[in-house]
Amino acid sequence: MDISVVIPLYNEAESLPELEEWIAGVMKKNGFSYEILFINDGSTDDSWNVIRSLRDARPDTVHGVSFRRNYGKSPALNTGFALAKGDVVITMDADLQDSPDEIPELYRMIMEDGYDLVSGYKKKRYDPLSKTIPTKLFNATARKVSGIHNLHDFNCGLKAYRNKVVKHIEVYGDMHRYIPYLAKLAGFHKIGEKVVHHQARKYGKTKFGFDRFVNGYLDLLTLWFTGTFGKKPMHLFGLVGSLMFFLGFIAAAAVGAMKLYHMYAGQPYTLVTNSPYFFIALTTMILGCQMFLAGFIGELVVRNSAKRNDYEIEETL
Repeated sequence: MDISVVIPLYNEAESLPELEEWIAGVMKKNGFSYEILFINDGSTDDSWNVIRSLRDARPDTVHGVSFRRNYGKSPALNTGFALAKGDVVITMDADLQDSPDEIPELYRMIMEDGYDLVSGYKKKRYDPLSKTIPTKLFNATARKVSGIHNLHDFNCGLKAYRNKVVKHIEVYGDMHRYIPYLAKLAGFHKIGEKVVHHQARKYGKTKFGFDRFVNGYLDLLTLWFTGTFGKKPMHLFGLVGSLMFFLGFIAAAAVGAMKLYHMYAGQPYTLVTNSPYFFIALTTMILGCQMFLAGFIGELVVRNSAKRNDYEIEETL
């Protein structure tokens, strides 16, 4: 099979028939063998019944999965990725803001240009400033942290993947925003971008909220931390803890040395416990010990993990 189109959706009943017909027309025109996977993320409208009717009309190409409740876009994508059979996997949103006419070129970039992943870039957007400005800030931060400097729109729903990419990444929580970063951490470094047409929303309303912007930064921090120190926590906690303990020890020794100097010089002096600097130094030493122990415990957890030697082997001879 050439292409699997994975479409996560939540309350998009009105747009589904038009989207399915549009995709089918593009596939027929280009001679692609394909499947469409509608992942219904606990919709409360008539979305699932619409998917049923589309399935009845095209049983060979339309498939659907319905969650019992709303879990989020990441679990929906992860489920679709597990089921996808096509050589190239295309993801798009169900709101008709992503154009299926982009599919042939995305397919070509994967199959002929050799990209592992191609992310869409909605250069001209039909979104309000309340969404576009936070999006620009978010993408600038994501480029800096991930090191993928050629992407302008990490969270674009329209993406193309080589099949083996989606089989080797796990999309969980709200990590769908960082799929290119997940792919890079999994060893897929040929990541490209294509400027795609962005259409104004025709049905329904946007699911974007300010909480997603805030949570996005927290998820990015989590992904950076686990990607960098997930298998070597002592490299962070041990280093920081040792440095804090050393600085605290030097500071405590300096407080004691100052008292001894004043004693031998016959100058007035007070107990070291009367100095706030002594307690600051002591607290720093304690925190340093705790950080070091956290790293040590982390190393024990990693060492006893069943996946500690689970490496992705590309090829053997």
